[in-house]
Amino acid sequence: MTQDAQTLHISSLGHRGDGIADTPDGGIFVAGALPGEEIRARVDKGRAHHVEILSASPDRIDPICRHIDECGGCTVQHLAQKPYLAWKRDLVINALGTHAIETNVQPAIPGQPHSRRRAVLTASRVGGAILLGYHQKGSHKLMDVRECPVLVPSIVRLLPGLRRLSTELMPKKGDLRFTVLMTKAGADVSVEGAARDYAKRLPALTQGVMDLDLARLSVNGEIILEVRPPQLIMSKIAVVAPPGGFTQATEEAEDALSELVVTGLGKSKRVADLFSGSGTFALRIAKKANVHAVEGDAASVKALDRALRHAQGLKMVTTERRDLFRRPLMAAELNAFDGVVFDPPRAGADTQAEQLAASTVKRVIAVSCNPATLARDLKTLMDGGYSLTSVTPVDQFLFSSHVEVVAVLERL
Repeated sequence: MTQDAQTLHISSLGHRGDGIADTPDGGIFVAGALPGEEIRARVDKGRAHHVEILSASPDRIDPICRHIDECGGCTVQHLAQKPYLAWKRDLVINALGTHAIETNVQPAIPGQPHSRRRAVLTASRVGGAILLGYHQKGSHKLMDVRECPVLVPSIVRLLPGLRRLSTELMPKKGDLRFTVLMTKAGADVSVEGAARDYAKRLPALTQGVMDLDLARLSVNGEIILEVRPPQLIMSKIAVVAPPGGFTQATEEAEDALSELVVTGLGKSKRVADLFSGSGTFALRIAKKANVHAVEGDAASVKALDRALRHAQGLKMVTTERRDLFRRPLMAAELNAFDGVVFDPPRAGADTQAEQLAASTVKRVIAVSCNPATLARDLKTLMDGGYSLTSVTPVDQFLFSSHVEVVAVLERL
């Protein structure tokens, strides 16, 4: 190390997975460091570089991926499971604390390696080669992925073939964006950013689909070939996912989230499922309650409608396409329900939360992948007279700084 290196003590783990060293000049972020460790590093603008671990934490374990030093995805692969899950829980507790919400947050439900069925990958031409993978840490440079212990193995096995498929779709400028979803019928691959003249290569694309045994290939929003309907099974009901549409990242997390939602609704008989997607929660809730599913994405609503045509053993399910950011369900509309579930994107649902706070709905279940916006929306509901009865983190995004949360509220 150079002479201007400093010795630092890591006191905590930040919300992005970096170790934090407290100094008189403020906190210094140290990527890859763990609480309790002594490190030596050069410091520039509050971040440590050229890190040497002098004293390792007993919680440090060997990472299971060879890309750990490059990949920007898994930031805490080197932390043992017990403290790792405690950190995930703390992410939720700290987010709630910013809005002065004190409650007993349940232990995080753990995720498992090789379970993520949905991957978003980037393909880029670098010189004469095509790279396919994720962006490097703190960089726009692409890292060519050869393995990924988070993904289901069937997606990893597709990576070489998807690189070959990229050669038929790569634009002269820019990158390709692959969304790969592994379904019961095989892989559903959706590609955005393809060259405008990709239609000239349809024979090669068709052969690529057959060679890779894909269920479906979509390019720039157009279905090129569907060999088999890419079905997801939700509460024993088959749903054909829309190309590139939203899907819970792992099947195990989907089941855990759904159980928390259904349990949280208790004996509710009339339920509104807001930001319903293709029916992840609605189809399960409908086993015991009437459901009105509201979603802004037309393809997702259509997928749910199609699934309902063949569903049996459900209560009444109605659907509505509606932009809940611009046109939230108003309090007077919400009063027709005794239970509401809302699962918005990362930005949260502040306007919808305000209408819920003004309603008479007895039970509200909030599902979120962003503890910060969840805490904001929960504060709105609590200020409107709701009591927070349970908060449960679900580790759907393994080894990352993201966490899914289910919160249950009751009107006082």
